[in-house]
Amino acid sequence: MSPPVTLVVDDEPDIRELLEITLNRMDIQTRCAADLAGAKQLLANQRFDLCLTDMKLPDGDGLELVDHIQACGLPLPVAVITAHGNMDIAIKAMKKGAFDFLSKPVDLAVLRQLVNHALQASQGRAAEKERRTRDVLLGDSVPMRAIRSKIEKVARNQAPVYISGESGSGKELVARLIHQQSPRGAQPFVAINCGAIPLELMESEFFGHKKGSFTGAVSDKQGLFQAAEGGTLFLDEVADLPLPLQVKLLRAIQEKKVRPVGEQREVPVDVRLLSATHKDLAKMVQEGAFRQDLYYRINVIELNLPPLRAREADIPQLTRHLLTKLAAANGTAIPDLSDAAWRALKGYCFPGNVRELENILERALALHEGNLIDVDDLNLPLGLEAAAAEDFDAQKMSLESYLEGIEKKALSSALEENRWNKTATAKQLGLTFRSLRYRLKKLGLE
Repeated sequence: MSPPVTLVVDDEPDIRELLEITLNRMDIQTRCAADLAGAKQLLANQRFDLCLTDMKLPDGDGLELVDHIQACGLPLPVAVITAHGNMDIAIKAMKKGAFDFLSKPVDLAVLRQLVNHALQASQGRAAEKERRTRDVLLGDSVPMRAIRSKIEKVARNQAPVYISGESGSGKELVARLIHQQSPRGAQPFVAINCGAIPLELMESEFFGHKKGSFTGAVSDKQGLFQAAEGGTLFLDEVADLPLPLQVKLLRAIQEKKVRPVGEQREVPVDVRLLSATHKDLAKMVQEGAFRQDLYYRINVIELNLPPLRAREADIPQLTRHLLTKLAAANGTAIPDLSDAAWRALKGYCFPGNVRELENILERALALHEGNLIDVDDLNLPLGLEAAAAEDFDAQKMSLESYLEGIEKKALSSALEENRWNKTATAKQLGLTFRSLRYRLKKLGLE
């Protein structure tokens, strides 16, 4: 097997020589270019496994090279080298599709880690990964096919990913899939619920501490960043982080170093950061409850998970999968559902999403008799539905008129919330733009 080849693009001879020597010692061949034109010429004539490019070039910049490689459809990880502390440019590069970034002066240990991760990504097996994702992340609806495609794409680079979505929609599952499909898949995946850590222990939990640094610190303790070394750190419910810790987390992301409590020096860390919350983080930024600079650092790539009510077509497949799993765990036969039970599930709004569906089915499996789960066994929450039914009874209107009234009220409310922006309203309600227009016309809301 021939050794991998890296394209090094930098107008400083000393930097080119440093990168060449380091890569050659890793048994990696190099080809060098001093400017954008030279890099494009080499890319046209030779296949590369990795590209390292300086951000400032005599005839352009590294972002142009990232765009060129993306436009040519080359399966080539690109890492950009930026001036020290210039995180805004690094984030812009990763949004464009760059694999990762390096800061000057180049830390050779960080460079070697980056190169190893990039080459693993370059040699990944996308088709096998897609099959595995399909087995775990169920659903053939349009939203779920789009999510699987995004997971495959974001797994290829090192950019921080922010996973948004309602409670129970599968945010941690998606984070695990991104990790498993990434070059870090064989390394640790460390997940932490930020809302479950006592305030006074947060800094120690994240960054570790030295023995004797505070009362109760009877030994050195490794923090979450160190525990995830080489792998992925997933911060669930990141919106619950207090502001003082947000400052320290921001520094850890920017410098790729942490300082344990009681330690005088910073410790280099190599982790990929994924985060999630069911809260509206952008709104929290506006209200001053979450730091804007940290929001932009963790939200380089956003992946929004659709609620279960927006993918009704997936409910039968999810139901059968969950029933099979639950029946196997309980050592019972797999029951079927009556037609009425199927209709009830498809018509229910699932505020708790897939997690609620699993709870409903687990309860039904325990309560049903015979080989069939009926609608009464599901014991779906009544709440507002019950009150609405009483209202419907009292008014003695036709069912069709009653349902149209509910739909009209829901559409009007969503339109007002989105300032009558139809595209945003359709996205919020999980409808296509065409479907929304049809409904508005039918209900006289255009």
